[in-house]
Amino acid sequence: MDEAILTSDKPSNSSPLNPPSRSICHVCQKQFSQYTCPRCNSRYCSLQCYKSHSLQCTESFMRENVVEELQQMQPDDETKQKMLDILKRFHSEEETDSMDVDDSTLTEETIQKILSGDQISFDDLSAEEKKRFQRAIASGELSKMIEPWEPWWLKPSARRISLSKEGTQLVQPLAEHEASVSLQDDDLESYQSSEIPHGPESPLPPVSKLSSAVPSPLLAVHLVDILYSYCFTLRLYNGDWQSDAIGSALVVLSMSSVLGQGGQPETVLEALSYCLEQICSPAYRHMGGLQFGLGLIDDVISLLSLGSSALVCLLSDMCRLIQAGERELKTEKQKKLRRVEIRSKLKFAERKIYFIMCWVYEQPSEAWSSLATIVEAEKSSVMNYGGNKQSVKMNNTSETKGKVLIEEIE
Repeated sequence: MDEAILTSDKPSNSSPLNPPSRSICHVCQKQFSQYTCPRCNSRYCSLQCYKSHSLQCTESFMRENVVEELQQMQPDDETKQKMLDILKRFHSEEETDSMDVDDSTLTEETIQKILSGDQISFDDLSAEEKKRFQRAIASGELSKMIEPWEPWWLKPSARRISLSKEGTQLVQPLAEHEASVSLQDDDLESYQSSEIPHGPESPLPPVSKLSSAVPSPLLAVHLVDILYSYCFTLRLYNGDWQSDAIGSALVVLSMSSVLGQGGQPETVLEALSYCLEQICSPAYRHMGGLQFGLGLIDDVISLLSLGSSALVCLLSDMCRLIQAGERELKTEKQKKLRRVEIRSKLKFAERKIYFIMCWVYEQPSEAWSSLATIVEAEKSSVMNYGGNKQSVKMNNTSETKGKVLIEEIE
């Protein structure tokens, strides 16, 4: 009996007792199909047909997601104004660069809407504008036009942080609606302290109540690792980790050997070397590579120079970051085993951060200036050895304890 030939888009239900019917490739319409696209279930016969089909499928997927995201967005007035400023700046730069070109990036109608402050949706764009918009997203052009975030630890208010004897925030930040009503012009400077992450909401217990063991002398080294991962995460998200809590939490875990791998670095150089290795990895190299990584060491030094109060506020903010990641993880569509694994790591990280926060608050203030000096010295040694090279190799820290951890590649 001849085999049936199908051209329907419906997937076939095959089994060992019910052999699959033969179907024609949906791309070339010439050969029998042997494969199925995992996204649209279209049948194809060869790699060439898959590539041709895959491009269409990918563009369709991207377009659908962009449209859906734009339709679901309900921006507030501040978000609208920020986007309007970005689009105006984007159009101004494009107009400057394309003065001799006849076709404009945006149509006159769209430009007028932008300049008048009207809300623009994806459907309002012309076909050419949609293509340009999608290319701008993919290439990162729009992200370059967002004003850089100024880290809170570099602001003058970071040097005026005060905590109670129990380690809690002395002045709790006002809610937004209360602040807008009650703040006068003279109070703006004091209100700017809300830019600083607020400290713990409940008193910090003594370390002796958390553990009967004597705190490890390596906690100072572990603190450097944790501070570095925090600074990187906030710079990566331009200071807004709340926009992607689970993503931010996973970045912290990937950057910190102490929190993500349960590592026990024994020297400041070992802790910094692991962090620099992650910075130079393909996942984060786009941030600036080694030079960017060395700049983050300056962030760590700045934080240590601020003293215990700033460090406690930072660690308290990290606890909130991890906790928000845990809550968001519950709504993520992850495989059960993967979700359990991530949740276990986040729980461990939260406990570790809280313990170090309690330990930090018990330390004398002079401890942090000494640690800052050590970090600065190790940065200098890294730069003198291979920091000015474009390509560096990080050795396995488990095999090179006590040795130089960064060597240049010829």
